Amino acid sequence: MATNTKPPLTPQQGEPGTVAVTPSDRNLKRGTYEAQRVDGTPKLRLDDLGVTYIDRHGNSTEAVREVTLDVADKPGCGEIIVFLGPSGCGKSTILKAVAGLLPPTRGEVFVDGVPVTDVGRDRGMVFQAYTSFSWLTVRENVEYGPRLQGVPKEKRRAESQKYLEQVGLAEFAERYPKDLSGGMKQRVAIARTLINHPKLVLMDEPFGALDPQTRWGMQSLLLDVSRNEDNTILFVTHDVSEAVYVADTVYVLAPRPTHILHRVDVPFFESRGIHLKSSNEFRNVEKQLLDLIYAPA
Repeated sequence: MATNTKPPLTPQQGEPGTVAVTPSDRNLKRGTYEAQRVDGTPKLRLDDLGVTYIDRHGNSTEAVREVTLDVADKPGCGEIIVFLGPSGCGKSTILKAVAGLLPPTRGEVFVDGVPVTDVGRDRGMVFQAYTSFSWLTVRENVEYGPRLQGVPKEKRRAESQKYLEQVGLAEFAERYPKDLSGGMKQRVAIARTLINHPKLVLMDEPFGALDPQTRWGMQSLLLDVSRNEDNTILFVTHDVSEAVYVADTVYVLAPRPTHILHRVDVPFFESRGIHLKSSNEFRNVEKQLLDLIYAPA
């Protein structure tokens, strides 16, 4: 008699030596996460957030279901929060709701206690696709936001120089995006975001299209940014190794409609050099996440 057996799970390749999260019926359906409110006003609050898309034919697709979390305000302390989940699960939808690009179907988003109703300068977003203006130089791209805000040219120049140096692009300031590599274009996007001094930096798989060596360099740059800037970074990825390397806290998300399954606090690593990714400590955190993601239902 024929049996209805499912093919074995074959995770797609992520960074060398690890795997990326893929949708599967083996994902743990009942998570361990319980929402807890922080004392005082949080930097970010998602309160029963839900998003359902309606297409032009009236068909609905629930992307996000009942996501509730608080991110504490830690003045003077940069923090990286990672949303880890399979491609297409709804991670980017959460970011768009926080950015004010997408109104929630239910629930609310608060930044410093203020409801998010539209886009704002207190939130900056870095997309996976390269978003530089091709007709502007690197410096003009970075200064684009302050110029729209009416910031004087001398102040814009000083600020843009600071951030171009921080992301290693000072010598390319007068070049155009067509002259840059993919990693350099993402550095432009990061500098262009940071110059507006956002409270929240939202990063939607920004390094997904980069080769492994460039990707590691960009991850290291992100860690430097989090140490030097007083802001909170929300980082979306489906790569387990990337999540462990950059995160202070990882939220493991379920397949669509996404919700939080688990919260994992990543231990403090004394050194974040490339050798870390082959260390036992690093691999143990990877294994913890993989066990949570691929545990039998």
